[in-house]
Amino acid sequence: MKNYDIIFFDVDDTLFDFTKSEQEAFYKVFEKYNLLNNLKLFEKSYQEISKVLWRGLEHGKMTLIELGSERFRRLFLKHQIKLDAVVFNQDYLGFLGEGTHLVPGAEKLITDLSHKRLAIITNGYTDVQTSRINNSPLVNTFEHIIISETTGIQKPHTGIFDYAFHKLQISDKSNVLMVGDSLTSDIQGGMNYGIDTCWFNPRHKVNDTAIKPTYEINKLESLLEIIK
Repeated sequence: MKNYDIIFFDVDDTLFDFTKSEQEAFYKVFEKYNLLNNLKLFEKSYQEISKVLWRGLEHGKMTLIELGSERFRRLFLKHQIKLDAVVFNQDYLGFLGEGTHLVPGAEKLITDLSHKRLAIITNGYTDVQTSRINNSPLVNTFEHIIISETTGIQKPHTGIFDYAFHKLQISDKSNVLMVGDSLTSDIQGGMNYGIDTCWFNPRHKVNDTAIKPTYEINKLESLLEIIK
């Protein structure tokens, strides 16, 4: 147990159930374009394409704006769908911004930590992430919401942590903890910056990488056992 005064949280699949929101948005946008017949097939292809592109984003190979339309451009090309990928992506993001599903225990955890300084550091689209947070029970609970599209820098790069430390006027790294579900983004990012990290691993994934978090939890409430 350590006295962390400042806690940075990731959003997707850490506090918010991104998978559920993504599935709902995917259904709604394909319903809008009358493409529900092969939805499962499209979804499988999309997940494969999106995984590759998001990893490329983390490595600086493309911008977030490029990723948005590129994932659907590749999907439409693969399945011979004649639609504008840019417009389709805009519609998809609009539906995604409506997704406010929380991970079990998230609301109680944030309430229990209300005496701490809490902030968000998330990779994603500014409009989508702010909409989801502002329409959820977690509205007005974070000192700052730092989003990669706004900063122009993605986790795991140290620049987004520099931005966060400047915003919160932090000088001491020793009492800061980064909490997130992604080893390559949240945990690697925290390690790169020299702050302690907590890997949220509800699915009990095996970590066979060189990325070693300071802590690992399977339930959000377990974070309270770490934070003094």
